[in-house]
Amino acid sequence: MPSYRAPVEDTLFVLNDVLKYERYNNLPGFADASPDIVEAVLREGARFAEEVFFPLNQVGDSQGCVRHEDGSVTTPEGFKAAYEQFKEGGWMGLAFDEEYGGQGLPYTLHTAVGEYFSSANMALMMYPGLTQGAMAAILVHGSDEQKQTYLPKMVEGVWTGTMNLTEPHCGTDLGLLRTKAVPQDDGSYKISGQKIFISAGDHDMSENIIHLVLARIEGAPEGVKGISLFIVPKYKVGEDGSVGDANGVTCGSIEEKMGIHGNATCVMNYDDATGYLVGEAHKGLKAMFVMMNEARLGVGLQGLAISEIAYQNAVDYAKERVQGRALSGAKYPDKKADPIIVHPDVRRNLMTIRAFNEAGRAFILWAALKSDVAHRSEDDADRELNEEMMGLLTPVIKGVLTDKGFDHAVMAQQMYGGHGYVEEWGMSQYVRDARIAMIYEGANGIQALDLVGRKLPQNGGRAVQAFFKEVGDFCEENRDDEQMAFFTKHLKKGLNDLQQATMWFVQNAMAKPDNAGAGSHDYMHLFGLVALGYIWGLQAKAAQEKIAAGANGDARYLENKLVTARYFFERIMPESSAHLARISAGADSMMAIPEEAF
Repeated sequence: MPSYRAPVEDTLFVLNDVLKYERYNNLPGFADASPDIVEAVLREGARFAEEVFFPLNQVGDSQGCVRHEDGSVTTPEGFKAAYEQFKEGGWMGLAFDEEYGGQGLPYTLHTAVGEYFSSANMALMMYPGLTQGAMAAILVHGSDEQKQTYLPKMVEGVWTGTMNLTEPHCGTDLGLLRTKAVPQDDGSYKISGQKIFISAGDHDMSENIIHLVLARIEGAPEGVKGISLFIVPKYKVGEDGSVGDANGVTCGSIEEKMGIHGNATCVMNYDDATGYLVGEAHKGLKAMFVMMNEARLGVGLQGLAISEIAYQNAVDYAKERVQGRALSGAKYPDKKADPIIVHPDVRRNLMTIRAFNEAGRAFILWAALKSDVAHRSEDDADRELNEEMMGLLTPVIKGVLTDKGFDHAVMAQQMYGGHGYVEEWGMSQYVRDARIAMIYEGANGIQALDLVGRKLPQNGGRAVQAFFKEVGDFCEENRDDEQMAFFTKHLKKGLNDLQQATMWFVQNAMAKPDNAGAGSHDYMHLFGLVALGYIWGLQAKAAQEKIAAGANGDARYLENKLVTARYFFERIMPESSAHLARISAGADSMMAIPEEAF
């Protein structure tokens, strides 16, 4: 049976010692997030994840969701009760605007506990996760009436939310969608069409489900410029906020999926359902992008979360499973064999995952802190720059953390040998669950194209230049520090490779766009490698400072942190050269074979 322990101590190290969280107490919501409050929230979130969500993870995988003849959906045993506890605990509105019933605490804190919930039960956490994305879209683009009607109930968790984009004939290319919206005399619209792959599309855990649906108003322009966004509740909502009759929204079927069986991924049918325009007509994609970007960050967090729980269980197994003797001589002579954790190749797997997890956690919290500054700072320039940085980092977080999260779930499964391939040990579920994160909310190849084609050149490349400067300044400031020289030398090499790759695109991609497409995936991972390396530099610096200050109780933890940082720079950062070489090769050999020859 798998187990899970929320990494609270590591989260606290990142927040307190690496990001120095208290420096931001001038921002709204941060003054209420004192160190004591932050630790209390993390520890309660950890307890909730371990004791309430986690025991239902295998239950959800084995039972799945059930669609009934009337189109209603029942979630796995225990899910509804667990969600009720989640709702009663106030977790849905932890970081949401107090005006609508939220607690107004930092998004960074919401992200930290979100990792625990997703590690414990990714499928169950998707229900509130999608709701929070829908809340964000309504907050930014909804009318005052829509905000007052929907947000308090959603923040409370009484109502949940979804996003409806994909249709059977189109995936990422939303300009092809056919769902139509017909204007009505009362200002509403009749929505008709079919959406597929709708996570949490129907379930039994909330009184109402608020669907955000992309559709095309009759007579609208073709392509993405004719798309509008609509609120389409499962049940109609009265003027007093009461839940009324069914609204022509039904689950046609539940997709038979590889993983996340505990989440109802639905085919949704809209049959003259009443919908309400969100924001401006024909500007729906812009409104939906608020939710999509929120979801992409959440999916990146899922990649880290699955990597963490898979790693923890692989370590436990490697300590218990005895097989062979250490190459340097028996470590446990009283046993018939040594535990497999003594073998270097087992350590290679475990250390690679560990180095990613500890950097990935700090990376996503660093990014979440930038989001807090972008949304809460009173300085216009500060807000704008951090908003641009978040735009730049979002495809990296989504693409890199989910690619690596899946890779590491497989590596953790490998530690079990044949036991990893059978269901009773639980590792195959992590592999199956992790796989979807590379696909939904924009497949990772699309994230890479978005990074190279849109985010790099945006505003003259201001965000990427700011990133280069931040990392470069860190290397320069610590270059003469003997304890940091090893780390900054390797980080500087990675940064140089990333800058060369960026310049190669500038020189070779404008005249030949296929060069950008051919190198985009490697560029995304090269960027992620440097970002994780920078985060490891920050962690190494913080660990050394804490050791120098006499943090005796944490000495072993901090020394292990420095060893893991060294492993990252010795064995993972050198991959930057391979990424640069592949980018610089261009698209010629990739695109030369005629289509008919495949």
